[in-house]
Amino acid sequence: MEKKVSKMRSNAVYNSADNMVMVKTNGDEINVICNSEDQMDKVVERLSTDTCLLSGYEEWDEGKDKKWILKFMVCDEKYEFTPELN
Repeated sequence: MEKKVSKMRSNAVYNSADNMVMVKTNGDEINVICNSEDQMDKVVERLSTDTCLLSGYEEWDEGKDKKWILKFMVCDEKYEFTPELN
């Protein structure tokens, strides 16, 4: 069964006081800020499809203030990542 990602506005922030994660779109990218590794795993599982792929992540801060910023790339058709060769 293929998961579907609903249409999101470009260059928008989806954030309100009761949100579990902060979501921001930027063109063909979706950025999600997670508060725990468990939350990060769930976001990756839900957003990963043939046309929405995790393209990178970054850790912010440390200790109890640590956050994870996930970057997803959205494309029109099935996409394959290829490694950059030096």
